Amino acid sequence: MSTKTTPWILLFGRTLLFIFFQSLFALGFWLSGSAASWQVGAAWWPFAVTLTNLVCLALMISMFRQEGKRYWDIFRIQRGTVGKDLLALLASFVVIGPLGYFPNVLLAGVLFENPETALNLLVAPLPLAAVVASIVLFPLTQGLVELALYFIYVMPRLDARPFPNLRPLILPALFLGLQHLAVPLLFNLPFILWRALMYLPFAIVVGLLLHWRPRLLPYLAVVHFLMDLSFAFMFLTAAY
Repeated sequence: MSTKTTPWILLFGRTLLFIFFQSLFALGFWLSGSAASWQVGAAWWPFAVTLTNLVCLALMISMFRQEGKRYWDIFRIQRGTVGKDLLALLASFVVIGPLGYFPNVLLAGVLFENPETALNLLVAPLPLAAVVASIVLFPLTQGLVELALYFIYVMPRLDARPFPNLRPLILPALFLGLQHLAVPLLFNLPFILWRALMYLPFAIVVGLLLHWRPRLLPYLAVVHFLMDLSFAFMFLTAAY
């Protein structure tokens, strides 16, 4: 695979992979006789995300190797700048903390008569074994892949000549935010708008932060893991 085309493939392909794996789950439930196979398959979206992450991880490891680099080196903490990096991270929480929470809540209030409707569509009951597996696999693979893909792999490799310093910043953040419309993909317009827009401001600010200081990735990856871990536990409350 070409090192020039792979960033574009990953930029668009990650969202398509979400839909592809959700379709496989839906197909499986349809073959088993489910009358609402798409909705039932959509409930398993943490595993569609996990499978997508594994594909993206394999591709990035391979492409880094082609460039004579090691993927795992992007998570190496630079000891000489730990103090400065932690200070920058803490300062950034003043902005990224509210942006990761309030658009979610405000949009749900605008788009749904009852904001809890949005959460009920997003978090559906799963078997206990699936819940436990998702608590482990979903946040771990998200922390290893998502920010790294959009802002460490794709962003520096986009051809920025037509729009210097603009397209490499805007496109990865835009796709990071909009990809959520397929996680899960439900044919419900308010839900699609809610998922597509809820993390867009957060994605733009995180993209700017990693463009300014890429060495913050290890710290932000841990934050991302913890955010998704806390969310994954919501499946326990949905089922039990």
